[in-house]
This record gives sequence, C-alpha cells and structure tokens, in this order.
Amino acid sequence: MPHVVTEKCIGELYAACIQVCPTEAIHAGKYKGQDFMVIDPETCIDCGVCLPECPIGAIVPGDDSPEWGKINAELAPQLKNAPKPKPRPTNDPPRNAKNKLVK
Repeated sequence: MPHVVTEKCIGELYAACIQVCPTEAIHAGKYKGQDFMVIDPETCIDCGVCLPECPIGAIVPGDDSPEWGKINAELAPQLKNAPKPKPRPTNDPPRNAKNKLVK
C-alpha cells in the first residue's frame, strides 16, 4: 500500500518530500482551498524515503489512514502536472497550531 499525505499537511506545504521522491509521486495543489500535498498511489513505490522528510509527520503508510488514501488517489490525477513549489525550511514553525515539528 502506498504512503499517503494526511490532514496535517493542509495549509503547510513544506514540500521537502517532493525533492526526495524517486518516482515523482508527490504533487502539490489545493484541498478545500488550502495548500496540500498528495501522493499518487499509481506512482508511489512504497519506499518510505519521504517519511523522514516531513517535519510534521503528515506522511503515513496508506494502511494507517484509508480515508486520506482515498483523498490522495482522487486528487493525484488533477495535481500531477502542477508546478513544483519551492520547499519551505523544515525548521519553519507549522502554520497550523495543532501541528508540531517532529524533527
């Protein structure tokens, strides 16, 4: 099961994960009007390279969050050709007060 991006990413857009993904499975765009990242389940090879790159722990195994797996799968085709965002420093405090840096 591929990895998925969860609600912790909404409004954050650190984007460090995009740079390390060997299959370019991670895409940026909007979800409910806010910045968000998704992992394309058709492209993800479940290597886990992206996991330590997310400073807020927004990426999880798909089995751990099937509802977000569905959201990632639905949004991925729309965001596949979106421009890649400039990565935000991973030590930059989260914009959402509910999120904490895990690094």
